[in-house]
Amino acid sequence: MSATALPAPAAPPARRHLSYWLGATLLALALLVLLRLIGNEYGWYAGYFVLQYVVLAAAWNILGGYAGYVNFGAAGFMATGTYTAVVLYEALGLGVLPGILGAAVVAGLLGLGTGYLTLRLRGVYFSIATLCLAVVLQTLVVNWDYVGGSRGAYVIRPMTVPGFVSYGEYIFAVMLALAVLATGIGRTVELSRLGRGLQAIRDNERAAEAVGVPTLRLKLIATTLSGALMGVAGAPLPFYAGYVNPDGAFNLAYAVNTIAMPLIGGAGTWLGPVIGAVLLATLQQAATVTISSALNLWITGWMLVLFVALAPRGILGWFRKR
Repeated sequence: MSATALPAPAAPPARRHLSYWLGATLLALALLVLLRLIGNEYGWYAGYFVLQYVVLAAAWNILGGYAGYVNFGAAGFMATGTYTAVVLYEALGLGVLPGILGAAVVAGLLGLGTGYLTLRLRGVYFSIATLCLAVVLQTLVVNWDYVGGSRGAYVIRPMTVPGFVSYGEYIFAVMLALAVLATGIGRTVELSRLGRGLQAIRDNERAAEAVGVPTLRLKLIATTLSGALMGVAGAPLPFYAGYVNPDGAFNLAYAVNTIAMPLIGGAGTWLGPVIGAVLLATLQQAATVTISSALNLWITGWMLVLFVALAPRGILGWFRKR
């Protein structure tokens, strides 16, 4: 009589988290070494563009993917981080790292306040409210002379940074660390009680309330965390470009791509936004170099149509189904 094989026990939560951080750190270091060996300065800036969207997609997924609340105000939160860094630079002469910390605090508080005012709305009403937030913030910045108003603001970047071969490598390394951090936070949320509560809200919010899930508190945590990470994604932008204006910081492309990338990769999973961001942002960079950046949103539109028709649950959902 043959014995039935028992399934192997699941790895402890601490070990699962440690495996991610070790693996992600090794992968990040390998990517840095590879790009340094290639020695093409454009690679750093193109990589920054892709990683910026990894952070934005992972941040959007916390509220939009796990809780099902579609946020159209990603550009507003990102621009909040951008202009927080500009204010700290203008007032105190602080660089990119203090700007990132300041952006996380300000954008997180904005997310908390926005969530408190709007999370009682559901469905399309919440989405419209977040879109209006971005419009209001842009209007404020356009009329704020301290940060340049509609003229924009300039940031003087250092020529060299100790330990890095160029400033492009430094700003890429900063965004790479932020991408690892944002993805890790999304993964931690998914595997925690917070993530399970948000998924219950997404499936049926009224039923979740009926069984005792603190829905408003969980949504406020999600909006605060999502807003902070979106602000963090925008903080290095003035130091990356050397110049920022309201039209660029509040560009509609940020909002559209931030929603499209998790949907293409697989919303509601920590890995889906990474896959979607890398795929879509890489295609957009290739189009920018070979044809024109005007095709970026055209590419996003066609990719959305393709995946909605053929794989409505994204790339990860398509593979899991098979």
